[in-house]
Amino acid sequence: MTSLPVYPRITVIGCGLIGSSMVRGARQSGASGHITVTDSNPAVLDRVTALGIADLVEADMARAVEGADLVILATPVLAVAEIMAVIAPGLKPGSTVSDVGSVKGSVSEAMQAAAPEGVFVIPGHPIAGSEQSGPDAGFAELFHDRWTILTPITARTEDAYALAVARLSSFWRTLGAQVELMDDKHHDLVLAVTSHLPHLIAYNIVGTAADLEEVTRAEVMKYSAGGFRDFTRIAASDPTMWRDIFVANREAVLDVLGRFTEDLQALSRAIRWGEADKLHDLFSRTREIRRGIIALGQESAEPNFGRDRGKQ
Repeated sequence: MTSLPVYPRITVIGCGLIGSSMVRGARQSGASGHITVTDSNPAVLDRVTALGIADLVEADMARAVEGADLVILATPVLAVAEIMAVIAPGLKPGSTVSDVGSVKGSVSEAMQAAAPEGVFVIPGHPIAGSEQSGPDAGFAELFHDRWTILTPITARTEDAYALAVARLSSFWRTLGAQVELMDDKHHDLVLAVTSHLPHLIAYNIVGTAADLEEVTRAEVMKYSAGGFRDFTRIAASDPTMWRDIFVANREAVLDVLGRFTEDLQALSRAIRWGEADKLHDLFSRTREIRRGIIALGQESAEPNFGRDRGKQ
């Protein structure tokens, strides 16, 4: 049984959807005794203050991390290096620094380069979210039964580091998440397949529909079917966050995009030549993937993906 709080004091840097959900989850679960929030946007700090979800709201990032047992960067990934340089002098020995970014290789390098000796760097990525953003978008249950991937530094083999990884894992489990440990490069490849490429496709297909001269924008919105509406939901995700993800993970994304392009060309040929059996085989295989995701509890089988739950 985990004794609470897991961390007496935590600081969350960046209070958008993920950051504010962590703050709410840590408070509701008792995972932290004192929560400080800092953000580069004064409007966000004002809103966090108004919401009353943090014990302390601090504009100065270096001061915000002083005394924290856990510091989590919930910011766009390209901002990590600059933020680490700012907060490094304030990090106390024995504390843990982590993040929530969807890219781990380059982020891990930036965090390690700036972290002072005696601080445990443990990159992380909760695989949860929505197209909403900002401190009002967060909710404590966001991470329930979702995976959080931690990518510990393989060169850190000392017992103290292993204990720090176990403690951070316990923190995420207290927030309701399932925790997996993974190599950072493998993480970036897996997420390129399961998250980054789907977002890239969504941004592109919605942009293509908007640019078609033969179809008006009003018609696109009026007659959008369920599949297109799901693409628009993904394409409504935070543009700064996703710009940074594609730049930071470009090698893995381009590798997967190349494979996808080859498969798309094969599909195009099957359609062109009326190869119905090939199309049916592909659609049957992909249907099984969907069923497997539902079986693992990572999606709902309810109509409209369960999004109508709670609506009257």
